[in-house]
Amino acid sequence: MDTQHDIALTRALAEVPGPLPPSGVIHVVIPHTGWFTIVGNHLAQHAELSLTAIGIGVHIQSLPAGSKVGIKALAARFPEGETKIASALRELENHGYLHRPRMRLANGWVVTRTVFHNQPGAVGRGGAVVGPEVRGAAPAPTVARKPTAVPEPAHVREPTPAPEPDRVPEPVRVPGLAPVPEPGHVPGLTPVPEPIAALEPIPLPEGPHAPARLPSRTAPKQPRRPLPHPRALSPELRQSASTFLADLRRHADELVLSEEAVEELVPGVAAWLERDATTDTLRHALTADLPKPLKHPARLLRHRLTALLPPPLPGVHDLAAPRRAPVTPFQTCDGCERAFRSHRTGHCRDCRAQYGEAA
Repeated sequence: MDTQHDIALTRALAEVPGPLPPSGVIHVVIPHTGWFTIVGNHLAQHAELSLTAIGIGVHIQSLPAGSKVGIKALAARFPEGETKIASALRELENHGYLHRPRMRLANGWVVTRTVFHNQPGAVGRGGAVVGPEVRGAAPAPTVARKPTAVPEPAHVREPTPAPEPDRVPEPVRVPGLAPVPEPGHVPGLTPVPEPIAALEPIPLPEGPHAPARLPSRTAPKQPRRPLPHPRALSPELRQSASTFLADLRRHADELVLSEEAVEELVPGVAAWLERDATTDTLRHALTADLPKPLKHPARLLRHRLTALLPPPLPGVHDLAAPRRAPVTPFQTCDGCERAFRSHRTGHCRDCRAQYGEAA
């Protein structure tokens, strides 16, 4: 049987102007008359943005003003997770497409606004801030041009009337941003807009009635504790520690260490052995409850040698029973024969007051 051909595709390819490329993509371009968004190639073909960041940038640019474009809103719309979407938004923010300033509302609340720039380079040169194209809006700012018919060779081509200039959309005022003054129009000269003043951070009030500050996005990383070292690393102690580390793979298949890792971990094992820790105790501390799978065995052993290091064994004098404080003995009163505590014989307190004796 002959191979079946797609008639519609063949007709569409026949209408493509010019010769078809021998390889690669073939564009079948049909002009849009509505429900479209203008996206610059600087975003669609960005050399440093990831494909996820480019897709999210195009999606945000196609949404109407006021749409929710937070991480949770985008994660509910697309199959990508929140971590991947947050990374893509940071890429757009680093390259100037996305800006998230903090604004103070009339009621005193501090919120984060999201501003998307369709041309971040133009904003940096002092261009007017224009909001994204509203998806599905009326095609007033964009004039749809009809394809020009190709004249027959026998007829003289009539001059095509010049198209009317496109109307420039009015700048959309973003809440919280300073309004941009309109430049004066001089006949014969191109007006140069004034640069936009940079957003200054909003100072928060201090004192007991100050609003709660937002937590930092990234917690400060704690410095890594150094590996313990013995007081004196003798050759015998080094040999014992090296042999112990090389023998760990017999007890746990995951703990296969390189020679470099063994040399690095020798001081930590020597510090345990110096503190009279038995090899069985040390082996149980290093091989118990290993994670599955174990990607970095040397890092795990370094952490356990540092975090689980026992204190030195106490000496014989440290374990001796503490001496008790001296106890005052009991005495019998010579007058009333009651017992009282004193270092010498005599009368009790009541009898001393009766007989007028000094304490």
